[in-house]
Amino acid sequence: MRFQGSLTDQERLLSQSTTLYIGNLSYFTSEEQVWELFRRTGDIRRVIMGLDRFQKTPCGFCFVEYYTRADAEDALRYVNGTRLDDRVIRCDWDAGFKEGRQYGRGKHGGQVRDEYRQNFDAGRGGWNKTIQKRSEHMNQRVGV
Repeated sequence: MRFQGSLTDQERLLSQSTTLYIGNLSYFTSEEQVWELFRRTGDIRRVIMGLDRFQKTPCGFCFVEYYTRADAEDALRYVNGTRLDDRVIRCDWDAGFKEGRQYGRGKHGGQVRDEYRQNFDAGRGGWNKTIQKRSEHMNQRVGV
């Protein structure tokens, strides 16, 4: 879901937000690991793990909502760019979680960015799903 509203509305919400978008997570990173890392900068209200829209499995992102803006600012300052599950994670402000945003927006159900990835990434499920499907199709054609 993209932000519904004007750019001014979005900027206002971002300036008051206590919610962070966390990207580049391994598909195997647990909610408990996210809590453990992010609670170091303050009290967390909730963690919402991103899910593949079709499989309902983790797809490499989450939202972390703090009780205070100051704690969220500290997380952005100190946790952004650190490693979790051998992956450099990225943190950014989010205008606030709304139901439905926990699902990936890519056509295969995951994140759009993973659909264009050309390299093998074990932490993100191997090859992107387009390459996987093409490979399966070729294997069927040659009888493998």
